[in-house]
Amino acid sequence: MAKKTDIILSLISGLLLVFAFPPFDFFPLAWMALVPLFLAVGEKNARTSFLLGTLTGFVFFLGTIYWVFHSMYFYGYLAAPLSALILILLCLYLAVYIGIFSVLFNYISRNSGLPALFIVPVLWVTLEFLRTYAPILGFPWSSLGYSQYKLLPLIQIADVTGIYGISFLAAATNGVIFDVAFSRPRRMRNNPLFARRPFTFCIVIYTVIIMSVLFYGFGKLRENGSGQSIMVSVVQGNIPQDKKWDAKFQREVIDIYKRLSLTVSASSPDLIVWPETAVPFIFGYDNNLTQDIITFQKQLGAYLLFGSMLAKDADHLSNSAVLLSPDGNILSTYDKIHLVPYGEYVPLRKFFPFIEKITVGIGDFLPGKEPVVMQTPFAKIGDLICYEIIFPGLVRKFIDRGANVLVTITNDAWFGRTSAPYQHFYMSVFRAVENRVPVVRAANTGISGFIDSKGRIINKSDIFKEAALTEEISVGNQKSFYTKHGDLFAYLCIACSALMVIGKLSILKK
Repeated sequence: MAKKTDIILSLISGLLLVFAFPPFDFFPLAWMALVPLFLAVGEKNARTSFLLGTLTGFVFFLGTIYWVFHSMYFYGYLAAPLSALILILLCLYLAVYIGIFSVLFNYISRNSGLPALFIVPVLWVTLEFLRTYAPILGFPWSSLGYSQYKLLPLIQIADVTGIYGISFLAAATNGVIFDVAFSRPRRMRNNPLFARRPFTFCIVIYTVIIMSVLFYGFGKLRENGSGQSIMVSVVQGNIPQDKKWDAKFQREVIDIYKRLSLTVSASSPDLIVWPETAVPFIFGYDNNLTQDIITFQKQLGAYLLFGSMLAKDADHLSNSAVLLSPDGNILSTYDKIHLVPYGEYVPLRKFFPFIEKITVGIGDFLPGKEPVVMQTPFAKIGDLICYEIIFPGLVRKFIDRGANVLVTITNDAWFGRTSAPYQHFYMSVFRAVENRVPVVRAANTGISGFIDSKGRIINKSDIFKEAALTEEISVGNQKSFYTKHGDLFAYLCIACSALMVIGKLSILKK
């Protein structure tokens, strides 16, 4: 049975996690935020551990993805109570993963003699990985490692482990604090391997890990990039969502992108990038407006990459990216693969008919079938659309197929002035480090910007302002371990988690 103190401790953990993420950015809190939860679930039964962990998760996700209400209410046209209900259900679903983590942590740690330093990080990474790739509702937003985007020497290890390595380090720190500061070593005396000097053992192992990671990270930061340098411009039109598809403002929207593009063309960029669905019509279907864009393109003297809806057949559209050459020819198109559930398509429609209003006027998009690498004389471009950038496994497929520059185009107007545009932008930092390629980001209302292959933010725009930025970037010149081998680190954590559970079951049977 949970006591009042246990509930308060669980709430504290959830709040500390919230403040570790943008826009608050008190990132050191992530290194200790789970400790109150560990204290709360200690020696509790499975049911109580699950409820306390779920409470922590609910507070955490409510505080970081509250913007879902904004999107549902203002642009999904759902009533406020229904929008709030959907947000609550989503947060509860995501919180279940932390509830399961709490149950497994308490189950494995009880009388096992293993330090939390070993148990916590592998369990945490396992649950984060499952949350990322769960069918339909896979949603890796607010993974623990994302809070550390400012800590550049530490996050360089992501080119081996992916984002999960950073989550592992943060979770491990929580574990070692619990081991050293809250009597965890007394339990470790049940294990002869750790019995004599449990404090020393935890501190030495943790120090070796952190120092090794930092040594690796500082070495990577000192390396000079040797990839070809190119000039890229991004255009941020700042088109209000309620005007974006209004036929009365169609010409005004197009003219804004033309004006801003002519401004950056004076810098002679190799590539100009417009955001997701930047053109307010179906490119290739509306002949007059399509020809207008092509004619304008010939004035720029640069390649143009922009988002548009494309007609796939008489009844279906795709959310796509189009690359035009300087002479106005269509060089390549990419159709978004990972569509947003209940935003771009409605899964389980017959069970949730009221959700249909979110996609009213557009209907379900057809998903793309495979990653496309867009070829230019100066770079091979992998273009991610909207929240595809938050799925590391999908992003690495573009690089593995030869892309040496990542472009992500998005329309974050859906989020309004919430924390989401900031969180969405900073997650791109890890895609750059994981794959050792620069990231170019064009967002309708911001944040647009440039990130180099070491995760350094070169330049970025403000939100809800027109912007036209140009920067020189160096393309990637070799594939990282993560690009070539994927989530081996996460799979190792999953295997370790399974072994710990099996080992505990074996102990109980004896």
